[in-house]
Amino acid sequence: MSEQETIYQASKNDRVAQGKLYEQYRVAWFMIAMRYNKNREDAMDVLQNALIKIYTKLNQFDTAKGNFKAWSSKIVVNESLMYLRKNANAFKVDDIDEVFNLEDEQEDALDILSAEELTKLIQKLPIGYRMVFNLYVIEGYTHVEISEMLKISDGTSKSQLFKAKKMLQKNLEVLI
Repeated sequence: MSEQETIYQASKNDRVAQGKLYEQYRVAWFMIAMRYNKNREDAMDVLQNALIKIYTKLNQFDTAKGNFKAWSSKIVVNESLMYLRKNANAFKVDDIDEVFNLEDEQEDALDILSAEELTKLIQKLPIGYRMVFNLYVIEGYTHVEISEMLKISDGTSKSQLFKAKKMLQKNLEVLI
């Protein structure tokens, strides 16, 4: 069965088709949830909520117009943000007027880290830094898009990214 047919069947509440989608994408979805949350339990909660949304909104997904992995991953990102907002009592972000450019001196260090090690470093970031870092670096959103999603200024988004990179750089130096 093609992915398009599997998605169609899953949208009709076919449990076998839903299971196939879950098996194919569960690792990617879980890794997204882990990047935003500090522990496995929270990531599992996010994933469970995301799965409900994915399966209930499958009839809205158009296989001719989009990529299912990208569409479903966006749902996991949004669920992660909602979970963090709900459970972190309005995440704290720092606002600064001036943002400095951070030179990317640690690219070689990132090459030697495993995905698991990098995820653990990202999880150690404060919640505001972690959200902006994930949205900008991993998910590819612009600072303007991030500012709209998180209801912060684009300058705040830039400063959070700057601080997240600095903190990651410091943590990488400890590992090397």
